[in-house]
Amino acid sequence: REKDDKYKTWMPKFLMAKEDKDQRKSSDDVERNIFKVKKSNAEKIKKMENEEKVFRETFMYNKEINVINTATAECSVPSKRRVDLPVTAGEQLDVIDVTEGNTVICRNSEGRYGYVLVEHLNFR
Repeated sequence: REKDDKYKTWMPKFLMAKEDKDQRKSSDDVERNIFKVKKSNAEKIKKMENEEKVFRETFMYNKEINVINTATAECSVPSKRRVDLPVTAGEQLDVIDVTEGNTVICRNSEGRYGYVLVEHLNFR
């Protein structure tokens, strides 16, 4: 085996078959994909900022938003009120603030805010 590997013919990478060259993407295609990512990122950031603005108005929240802890939702719970955050089982939530009673203010991956009962969350 070692002798076979030793006498293998070496081919430079630039001597590729025409088929392989045609299959590669042109630089224009790559640039277009980069711009699509930036566009969707900008839209997502704008949506998150809008959600934060609505949250601050609805909850009259003037403090700085800091993530205290992360939690996982144990079960799916629909929202009963406008201020409640609907959660699905296994969803990752950022805990923003602790309130009086058994609720906490959470943010989901989409940037929406709302109250979630502590008994529906699993803290690590």
